[in-house]
Parts: sequence; structure tokens; C-alpha cells
Amino acid sequence: MFAKRALEPFAVRVHSSEIAIREALRKVLDGLGPLDLDIEEAGTVELVLAEALNNIVEHAYAPQQGVGPVLIRCLHKKNGLHFRIEDRGVAMPEGHAPLGVAADLTGDFMDLPEGGFGWFIIQDLAKDVKYQRVGNANLLNLRLAVGIH
Repeated sequence: MFAKRALEPFAVRVHSSEIAIREALRKVLDGLGPLDLDIEEAGTVELVLAEALNNIVEHAYAPQQGVGPVLIRCLHKKNGLHFRIEDRGVAMPEGHAPLGVAADLTGDFMDLPEGGFGWFIIQDLAKDVKYQRVGNANLLNLRLAVGIH
């Protein structure tokens, strides 16, 4: 097996919009290039970050808040990729992240919820998920057990 190349810490800055989030995901995946992640690992990174970033656009910077900055920092360690996502939007309700409970998928297909899966996906795929409000900033830290060396 070939050793994966070292990855220097990097950051991606965007403003909160659906288009900017897609651009941020592309930049993060490009930044992870030296790790030569397999398709499953890259998919995990993209899915978890997409859920977290879309929540920022939809909730922290809801239409009444407008557009604001989003900063994504990535640090590669022996136990995986560590991400810190920061925004200046509205704090999470009650000052903490949702529990991320799986939605009830029983019942009629037409009655299933359209959303509400994001935090379950984040909690299920990421490790060490921690949200905190510091001053006027939301900080979300998480670790993805990919790119492990």
C-alpha cells in the first residue's frame, strides 16, 4: 500500500448561498487531493459538509438574516480529518446542536418528512461533533475518520 502524502492545514472562505456552498465543497475536496481519498471517503466528506453548510444557509443565515461569511478549516491528523466550520449567523436553538435522531420512515410514502435528516447524517458519519456559540460566532467542530494514516 502506498503512503498517502501529507496534507497541510487549509481553510476555505465563502459567503452563505447555495451556489457558494457548492463552490466551498469543491474547494475542500480539491484541498484534500494530496490524501488521494477513495470515492467512499470523499463522498463522506462531501455529504457531511454539505449537510452542515446547507444548515448554515437555511437556518443561521435565513432569508431575514441575509448573506454572511462561512469559514471552513481543515486539519489532517492521524485519526482523520478535523473540520471547524464557523459562521456569524443566528445561534442554534437553546444553544446546542440537535440530537440527530433518525426520522421515522414507517407509514405512507407521501407522509414522510421532506427534511430533518441532516443532523442524523452528521452525527452518524462524523465523530467528536461539538457545537458552541462563542461571542457572535457559531463554531461546529467535527472529525471524519477518513484519510487515516
